[in-house]
Amino acid sequence: MAPINTSFSRLLGTHGWYEDFAVGQKIEHARASTVDELEGSFIAKQAMNTAQGHWNEHSPNPLVSGRLVFGLATASLVLGLSAQDTMEHAVSELSYGRFRFLAPVQHMDTVRAYSEVLDKRAHPERADAGVVVFKHYGVRQDEVVVFEGERTGLIKKHAHWSEF
Repeated sequence: MAPINTSFSRLLGTHGWYEDFAVGQKIEHARASTVDELEGSFIAKQAMNTAQGHWNEHSPNPLVSGRLVFGLATASLVLGLSAQDTMEHAVSELSYGRFRFLAPVQHMDTVRAYSEVLDKRAHPERADAGVVVFKHYGVRQDEVVVFEGERTGLIKKHAHWSEF
């Protein structure tokens, strides 16, 4: 195997290497985000999700008063809020799945993210990285869980990638 260029490793955080994760570990992520116009309806319009609940502030909606946030925007927000702690040392993201949208999110809701390590294993072809499976949760300001989903990443091993 060719030598690994580690010059970019010093730009990254000191935690979040493969060795730092343990099955069952729970992580509360530092940041939260209030969903505004950009996250709330722009992506629904790009994806042509024309459900009036996403586009029309005054359309009658039995779930919320106001516009609903497009579910994949909620998922993307939660994955983004969790990325620094879980995927900063990723070689690649291997898969996403088991997305569940458990409660509505509307404009001006604030979402926090939490993660749990579901699995951790060696990669059969990579000595420099291992596979970690995370379950991510999005929680609204009123403590209601609005989203859960899984992400699998190929995470760098500190021993192979850090500068000595």
